[in-house]
Amino acid sequence: MEIAIISDSHIPSRERRIPGSFRERIEAADHVLHAGDFDSENALADMRALARELTAVSGNMDPRIGLPAVASVELGGVEFVLTHGTGSPRGYEARVAETVRDSAETADPVGVSGHTHEVLDTRHDGIRLLNPGSVTGASPATRATMMTATVADGSLSVETHEL
Repeated sequence: MEIAIISDSHIPSRERRIPGSFRERIEAADHVLHAGDFDSENALADMRALARELTAVSGNMDPRIGLPAVASVELGGVEFVLTHGTGSPRGYEARVAETVRDSAETADPVGVSGHTHEVLDTRHDGIRLLNPGSVTGASPATRATMMTATVADGSLSVETHEL
């Protein structure tokens, strides 16, 4: 199963649209994980139209678009727990890992978050954390980034893409 992992679209407040090559990756994916900050109902509607399947959470810029703060989905034998990661940069990894641990139904979940606009693939306190950065390159990012993942039988392979 192929997964597109994105966050921090910020459309239309900071950027106009997702770059074409990233849109192609999103459309080709079996499932899309979006870690929040769509920035508008139109950006969410566009993502729903692009994605075959979408799991998404709200970010601090999404107070009224009807998404949960935390969501979980099992794909290819891997549990993904999404949260935006809203708050101070200080303690970000610990905060996200705690949310993932508290929300997970399995022993080895993968956390997907955004907010910082910085790519991250690390482990914190035993929890793998993925942050795909900003899919549009919205400030403070210096480039557009996203991740793709392949999952099968509980194994996960992740690749970062940038423009």
